[in-house]
Amino acid sequence: MNIVITVAQKEHYDFAQLICDTIETSALQRGTGIAKRTPEYILKKIDMQDAVIALADGKFAGFCYIESWQHDKFVAHSGLIVHPDYRHLGLAKKIKSFVFDYSQKKHPNAKIFGITTGLAVMKINSDLGYRPVPFSELTDDPSFWAGCKTCTNFDILQRKENKMCLCTGMLYDPNERKNIKEQYTFNQKVLTRLKSIKQALFLKK
Repeated sequence: MNIVITVAQKEHYDFAQLICDTIETSALQRGTGIAKRTPEYILKKIDMQDAVIALADGKFAGFCYIESWQHDKFVAHSGLIVHPDYRHLGLAKKIKSFVFDYSQKKHPNAKIFGITTGLAVMKINSDLGYRPVPFSELTDDPSFWAGCKTCTNFDILQRKENKMCLCTGMLYDPNERKNIKEQYTFNQKVLTRLKSIKQALFLKK
């Protein structure tokens, strides 16, 4: 099996609906909140060369796209997904690493951030040099937070005035030391505990 990760092009338009369906199905299976995407939005990202796709012998295997905020001050990676047929191969980490390097070339001075409920994604982010941060260190662009409206946890975000949710914010700052990976060592137990605390606070009846 030959898996290739590349910047998505017009020749990949036909995968747009499958990408959206795979993202939504995965979220439903995990029972986690996720912002829904439309095929039209995926096509827009492809046209802007802000999307990365993984193909296994020509078949859709994974995807991720880039969003920029506040005039390139911040960059986020969204919609990271691996097709069920190609999971447990380390592909998510390879896609994330590819889009991380690509983002730095397109937006060399931008802070790269993400919000996620997934411990696996947190681990990948930490290995790349991200650190957990409060939402106040992320973009304050309302259009970013508006993207959370289709998430099942959006009411929590609203109640907390965009300051906290079940997601954990993570940030990579290119202006910090290059050995940030060592400075912010990932601790899965701490992040697991953080997630359980948030669930207890926000989901308590």
